[in-house]
Amino acid sequence: MEKRSFLSLIVMLVCNITIQAQSKKWTLEECVTYAIQNNISIKQSELDSKMALIDKKSAVGRFLPSLNASASHSWNIGLNQDITTGLLQNKTTQFTSAGANVGIDIYSGLQNQNTLRKANLSIVAAKYQLVKMKEDIALNVANAFLQVLFNKENLKVQKEQLRINEKQYARSEELVKAGSIPRGDLLDVKATLALNNQNVITAENSLLISKLSLSHLLQLKDFENFDVVDDTDVKDANNIMAQTPSAIYEKAFEGRTELKIARTNLEIAEKNVAIAKGAFQPTLQGFYSFNSRVAYSDRVTGVIPNASNPTSIVGFVEGTNQNVLSPNFTRVLGNPAPFFDQFNTNKGQSFGMQLSVPVFNGFSARNNVERSKVSLERSKIAVEQQNLDLQRNVYTAFADAKGALNAYESSVAALEARQGAYNYATEKYSVGLMNSFDFNQSQTLLTNAQSEVLRTKYDYIFKIKILEFYFGIPLIKN
Repeated sequence: MEKRSFLSLIVMLVCNITIQAQSKKWTLEECVTYAIQNNISIKQSELDSKMALIDKKSAVGRFLPSLNASASHSWNIGLNQDITTGLLQNKTTQFTSAGANVGIDIYSGLQNQNTLRKANLSIVAAKYQLVKMKEDIALNVANAFLQVLFNKENLKVQKEQLRINEKQYARSEELVKAGSIPRGDLLDVKATLALNNQNVITAENSLLISKLSLSHLLQLKDFENFDVVDDTDVKDANNIMAQTPSAIYEKAFEGRTELKIARTNLEIAEKNVAIAKGAFQPTLQGFYSFNSRVAYSDRVTGVIPNASNPTSIVGFVEGTNQNVLSPNFTRVLGNPAPFFDQFNTNKGQSFGMQLSVPVFNGFSARNNVERSKVSLERSKIAVEQQNLDLQRNVYTAFADAKGALNAYESSVAALEARQGAYNYATEKYSVGLMNSFDFNQSQTLLTNAQSEVLRTKYDYIFKIKILEFYFGIPLIKN
């Protein structure tokens, strides 16, 4: 019994956890945060930031000296000159050589300095680009989130309308039996009921598709059990509509990321011009090299008199023609000198500076300067265009939000009127003073009014979010 109780407890806990996992409803803040952490485009932008950091390391490395070491060991087989006798002999000789070279840029037309400044600006631009990517993802998620909410409420409206029509169909059957309305009216109500069923199915499909779209933005796989909270009121929590369009534009002009990106790209273009102009200046480099070699051939360790030919004639005495004799010696060969002794004895060093003055390089440097100047002009135009686009977008967004608010208020007033007209039509239809066609018309107008309220409601919410976005109010709290 105790074992069964324990197993029952485990099953209940697992079921409870499963139900809680499936019933989790995501808030807008949770959706935006999750999307920023998992979206593929943002991950790619983060890699761009890492590449910018690597480029900076490369720019810093240009200030450091270069050091290269080399070593080789060779075998020479065949007819070689004996370094001890100077004679050509068929033999195998071995040599080991090693060296090291150091080079450093002393002056290169300030290209290294400007390259480092450009790398620092590229890091800033990459960070701004990452922020811009996150902002775009946040807006897309907010739009998809509100679309899910719209479809959820629209489904509720369609289901409520279906429930009302089902009750109306039952009431119509009673009226037909009582002879209050003709049977043809019952058929009209039945046709309307079938249309309501179709509308419910369409609303369910729209909700499923909107959930699928949002879950894809979040990189979620289980979209069928995905759901969001329903707590979204039509309100201007940050009182953004109390601001003027000019005030919103001034705030956006100071902080909008796309403007920061354009300005940073302009500074990068200026550095590219300075780097290109540096190619016209002379460059000065310092260098130092060290090398040594080791031979493995026998070496001369001494000399001894030549017993077979002790002397040789090296000249004649002028006048007497007497021979001038010189003793002959034979070289005594020994093993090669120790490796490190030869390495120390044969070492050599060289150092100095090299000056290079550009005179003519096929217009390469000049053309690079011209290209960089063209890119600079493009960047200046891009900054101006971003300013104009920002101003147009802010004023358009403010006008859209104001229009969306007016449309929402009008749709609410229209819904109240349609609801009253529908209630009156229901009373008349119940006592047989209205035919089914006119009653269905009143019902259709009510449904359209409810749908229009939902549409304008979420349109206004999204337009407010865009205005807050330009004003610097984030969608989520940091």
